[in-house]
Amino acid sequence: MAASKSTRSESFAAIHRDARALQAAVGDLVRVYQFRDRDRICCHAISVTQCHALETLIEHGPLRLGELTERLFLDKSTTSRVVRTLVKKGYVEQHADASDRRATALSPTRAGRTLCSRITDDLIEQQKALLADLDPDVRAGVVNVIRRLAQAADSRFRTGVSVAASKSCCTRGDSGRAGCR
Repeated sequence: MAASKSTRSESFAAIHRDARALQAAVGDLVRVYQFRDRDRICCHAISVTQCHALETLIEHGPLRLGELTERLFLDKSTTSRVVRTLVKKGYVEQHADASDRRATALSPTRAGRTLCSRITDDLIEQQKALLADLDPDVRAGVVNVIRRLAQAADSRFRTGVSVAASKSCCTRGDSGRAGCR
């Protein structure tokens, strides 16, 4: 029994160490990509958030505003402003929802698809330079791990598991602390 308790304690310590290392690594990666994206995307006269909204509509659209809000992890008023700007610029159109004519759906326009394609092509060129020195198996492994982490995080965040499973400062209304949105 003591060996089992010791093994669990060591396992917890290893998970904690690995989680801390993952937090640091992801934080570093997100910071680099956040600034890279801002610099590369904004030169196309849209914000990073507008670009994410456009990508989401291209990949999953047409969507209602509420569905887009959920996919972007934003509040409804922020999503409304983002969409309003994209509509004004001619990258998104609003139309009656096919399943409920009283509701409004959002879809990318041809200009929006073209812009998103140009931005994506630009970003892919940068990714190619990063991957060029890596072995093909390592490249495949990196993509697989990042995709799996993104899917797991998305699933847990959408269901609220990660928030409910820990003592989150956000659940106490302490949104000014680091790590909260």
